[in-house]
Amino acid sequence: MTDAARPPFPPFTRETAIEKVRLAEDGWNSRAPEKVALAYTVDSRWRNRAEFVTGREEIVAFLTRKWARELDYRLIKELWAFDGNRIAVRFAYESHDDSGNWFRSYGNENWEFDDNGLMRLRYACINDLPIEESERLYHWPLGRRPDDHPGLSDLGL
Repeated sequence: MTDAARPPFPPFTRETAIEKVRLAEDGWNSRAPEKVALAYTVDSRWRNRAEFVTGREEIVAFLTRKWARELDYRLIKELWAFDGNRIAVRFAYESHDDSGNWFRSYGNENWEFDDNGLMRLRYACINDLPIEESERLYHWPLGRRPDDHPGLSDLGL
């Protein structure tokens, strides 16, 4: 894994913060742990729910477990706030377990970036809501959310 710079770089403007959020959403929707991990510093620290993750190897292991459990995962992120090298987002994703039980998971994340645009801190709070398959709102093909698909605010989430 490399330490290649990841534009846009801090300090963020509204436009570059929105771009950074969409790039993160696109990466996570790829469900490719090794690719996603490259957006984080080699010593990145996370708190995800009650789990603490440090470094890219642990990020890859975490995401591999996550996407083996959260099937047909589709995510939308939205900028909440930004300042300097920090961005706050809200998000919601839909997935199902191996028994076909669907969930919409809502959360907030706080991010901090290094000068090369790599995320060094990620703090996530997440709540899961069981939903019926008929209540799903995300129906695009697996992968990147289409540009014309509504965002969180548009969907009333």
